[in-house]
Amino acid sequence: MATKTFWDWVGAIVSNYGQMFLSGAGTTMLIAITGTIIGFLIGLIVAIIRTIPVLPQDNKAKKVILKVANAIMAIYIEVFRGTPMMVQAMIVYYGLMEAFKIDLDPLTAGILIVSINTGAYMSEIVRGGIESIDEGQFDAAHAIGMTHWQTMTNVILPQAIRNILPATGNEFVINIKDTSVLNVISVTELFFATKTVKGIALRTFETFFVAGVIYLVLTFTVTRILRFIEKKMDGDDSYTIMASSSMPDQQFIKIRGGKHEHRQWLHDESDQK
Repeated sequence: MATKTFWDWVGAIVSNYGQMFLSGAGTTMLIAITGTIIGFLIGLIVAIIRTIPVLPQDNKAKKVILKVANAIMAIYIEVFRGTPMMVQAMIVYYGLMEAFKIDLDPLTAGILIVSINTGAYMSEIVRGGIESIDEGQFDAAHAIGMTHWQTMTNVILPQAIRNILPATGNEFVINIKDTSVLNVISVTELFFATKTVKGIALRTFETFFVAGVIYLVLTFTVTRILRFIEKKMDGDDSYTIMASSSMPDQQFIKIRGGKHEHRQWLHDESDQK
């Protein structure tokens, strides 16, 4: 009987246990997508609150509330950014059960942990995006009577979110990989499924090779989709230059992809009179 080669074992593992790998990958993506979305919303709220300005004319109660809120949020950010997600998973899953008698199923606990952890990172990413916007836009919005919330939702956040999209996408990719630590609380994600297959097939290298390929396919696909979205948000790079009537007639030529695209702006004779 011929000895099986590496690729023979890989093929056998995929053929016999492919469904387990797919199930684990599906759970991984469910946790990563849900956790990233909820974490983004948490980070968004935290960042907006932390950027509320404290003005001299504000009453004492508002100043105290903002100071306490900022302190609590700063502690939250430092704790969840400064500790491993694996430790957080153990504390949240078993801590809720022992301290508050809350018995979460592993999947729900996993989503909760990833969401809270992501929220801590996203809050700083969003805050950085907000602070990257020119302060003149804040002043202009406040000058026409906008509240802080209206300024954020109508003026600042649309620009900030576009600026932080690459960092948000990177956080999503990280979450796909970091879900592997949730196997410590028995979440049946891809890494947990891989360990199960390894225990059945008794082939460590080949089994984890298959898992590595699946992780690579997931992250590569997500990265390309996010880059496509980024380009779409940039809009069409073709444009028409608008000018005042004092400009002389001129022709703007734009070169893109080796082709000449002519963009003309012609004055009406009546505009020049």
